[in-house]
Amino acid sequence: MSQGEMDAYRELIRENIGYDDFVREHPYDVGQLDEMVELMVEAVCSKKKNIRVAGKDFPQAVVKSRLLKLDSEHIRFVFDCLRENTTQIRNMKHYLLTVLYNAPATIENHYAAQVNHDLYGGEAA
Repeated sequence: MSQGEMDAYRELIRENIGYDDFVREHPYDVGQLDEMVELMVEAVCSKKKNIRVAGKDFPQAVVKSRLLKLDSEHIRFVFDCLRENTTQIRNMKHYLLTVLYNAPATIENHYAAQVNHDLYGGEAA
């Protein structure tokens, strides 16, 4: 893939995730966000037949499709997951790709579980 095509995908991803708005709201997280964008560009532009996500091989076209559907809420979710994680991450690149790839499939249940915990998970008064 040419540099021009990679740049075009980088801009598309930034537009999809509301990059400029996120940077204005969270200027201290721009380095992390840039790393996520570059990881997504790398996966979207990959010439590999399959990409490994969470220990499983998925067709590159499936990974590309899922990553190109991410929006600003998914990125905020990924940042929440990173903040909540207390275990050591041995391979950050694989972890981030997994969280980004799974964000559309897990975001609603994650927040529903948080609400249930906050409302009903505490000790009875």
